[in-house]
Amino acid sequence: MGTPEFAVPSLEHLVLNQHQVAAVYTPPDSRAGRGRTPVSSPVKRSAIKLGLTVIQPVSFKSREAVAELAALKPDVIVVAGFGQILPQPVLDIPAGGCLNIHPSLLPKFRGASPVAAAILAGDGFSGLSIMLMDAGLDTGPVLLQAQVAVSLKDTAGSLTDKLSLISAHLLLDVLPRWDSGELLPRHQDESQSSYTKLLTRQEGEIDWHLPAVDIWRKVRAFQPWPGCFTGWQGKQLKIIEAVPLPGENKIKPGQVVTLNREGPVIGVGTGEGILAVLKVQLEGKRAMSVAEFLPGQPQLIGAMLPSDKTL
Repeated sequence: MGTPEFAVPSLEHLVLNQHQVAAVYTPPDSRAGRGRTPVSSPVKRSAIKLGLTVIQPVSFKSREAVAELAALKPDVIVVAGFGQILPQPVLDIPAGGCLNIHPSLLPKFRGASPVAAAILAGDGFSGLSIMLMDAGLDTGPVLLQAQVAVSLKDTAGSLTDKLSLISAHLLLDVLPRWDSGELLPRHQDESQSSYTKLLTRQEGEIDWHLPAVDIWRKVRAFQPWPGCFTGWQGKQLKIIEAVPLPGENKIKPGQVVTLNREGPVIGVGTGEGILAVLKVQLEGKRAMSVAEFLPGQPQLIGAMLPSDKTL
């Protein structure tokens, strides 16, 4: 059971390693674009290529959906970013339980946005947990974990890609050991738990009164979605890549200046330090380096970018 690209390597590795996948569950196709064309999830597209049966229930609230799943007689259900809450009747179906692949070191960062949360927190390490699901939100006992270093250049996208590949290998390690009784579920320490929420587009708006380090983490944590952005001449200006300069001389929050660094680089004043901006994307345009952007927008130098405290 899965939806995003994160779940695809695990599905592919199950098939490549001769595990019998009785069916692949993924949410119904969404509609996107002006023509409202149906769009399949990455997991569905992968399953079709692999020749697997795909089932797309709206939910498991109906007895028919639960009965259809029970008829498959799964030994184990593997869940990775499925996006639907599994009710107890579903959790009770497989003898081996439902195993969830969660991209954090549980009990830290339960919930919808664990990868972004790790970057926002400035953690040096993130990781993966494979847990036995219960009725709670990522509260079940953990079977196995893997720790992964977070690079200073990692975005949520690049870190998710790393975790997805590692999760596929971790799953292949867990399944036979879980089946043989070698792995013992370890209960999570509730005193160490924390929760994340689903990100919204509005959270990407930059408050230039924050420290440069915090804004830099947001730029990385919100890439590729929802993106970190500010306003410029009535349009949205996304900050795609940046570097914090916490020791630089203070200028007004939101003020744009040129920096004495190798190549054309602009700096924006923050509540603490300067954010050196390396790559941007103006609304309706492609992403480009500041060196490409400035010749067409020279008036950006010296401008005051809006902040939620100045709007």
